[in-house]
Amino acid sequence: MLKIKTLSPSLSDTILLWVLRGLAFIAGVLVILITGFLFLEALPVLQQEGILPFFRDRAWHPAQDSYNLIPMVWGTLLSAIGAVLIAAPLGIGSAIFCQYYAPPIIAKLYRRLIELLAGIPSVVYGFWGLVVLVPLVRRLQPPGTSLLTGILILTLMILPTIALTADASFAKVPPDYLRGAAALGLSKWAMIWGVAIPAAQSGLFTGLILGTGRAIGETMAVLMVCGNVVQIPSSLFDPMRTLTANIALEMAYAMGNHRSALFVSGLLLMGMIGVLVAIAEVISQGRIYE
Repeated sequence: MLKIKTLSPSLSDTILLWVLRGLAFIAGVLVILITGFLFLEALPVLQQEGILPFFRDRAWHPAQDSYNLIPMVWGTLLSAIGAVLIAAPLGIGSAIFCQYYAPPIIAKLYRRLIELLAGIPSVVYGFWGLVVLVPLVRRLQPPGTSLLTGILILTLMILPTIALTADASFAKVPPDYLRGAAALGLSKWAMIWGVAIPAAQSGLFTGLILGTGRAIGETMAVLMVCGNVVQIPSSLFDPMRTLTANIALEMAYAMGNHRSALFVSGLLLMGMIGVLVAIAEVISQGRIYE
C-alpha cells in the first residue's frame, strides 16, 4: 500500500503565519480602542440628553442644547452616493478600455495619470474645486457652493480608487476564460460583459466599497466647496454640511456637551462604515455560495 507523506510547514511559513496573526490582532485592537475612545468622549452628552435628540431636535445649535444631526447625515449620504453613481461607471469603463481596447502605450500612460490623481492631497482637490468648480456651478445657479459641487469633487477623488482596483481585477481574469469565449465566437464586448466582468466582480465590488468609504470620510474638500449650511438639501444646488466637515469646523472651540456631541458624530460615521462593511460581507458571501 502506497503511503503519502504530508509536508510539515517550514519554520519560515510558521513565523509568517504568526506575524500575520499578530498584525491582524493589532488591527482589531486599534479599531476597538478607537471606537471605545469615541464612545467614552460621547458618553457625557448621551447620559444627559439621550440618543433621540440627535434625530428629533429642531436644528443643530449646541449652545442652545439642540443637537439634530439629520441634515448632516443626509448631506454625507447624498454626496457620497452621488459621487459613487458617477465614478463607478467611469472607473470601470476606463479599466475596460485600458485592458481590452487601448494600445499598450496609451494604457500605460493612462494608468500613470490615474495613479497621479490618487496621490493628490484632498486639500488640493478642495482648493481646485473652490476656484474652478464653484464658479462654474454658480453660473448655472447661485451660490455655487452646493451639493452638486461636493458630488463632483468627490467623484474626482474616488475615481482613481475605483479605476485602479477595477484595472487590477480585470488583469487577474484568467486568459483561458477569454480564449475560451473567443473560441466560441463571442464578440469582444460579449466576451467582456459575459466573461470578464463576472470573473472580476469581487474586485470590482471591493473598489466600490473602498470608494464609498473614502467619500463618506472625506473632510477638507467637501468643507471647502459645499457651503457648510446645516440643512437638508432640497436640490443639487443647495449648500449643505457633512458630518466630517461639521467635526472639522467646530472641534477647535467646542466644549462640554458640544464637544461630546461632535464625538457622537464620529460614532455615527463609524456606524456608517460598519454598515457598509457588513453589506459588503453579506453580498460577498452570497456570491461565494452561488
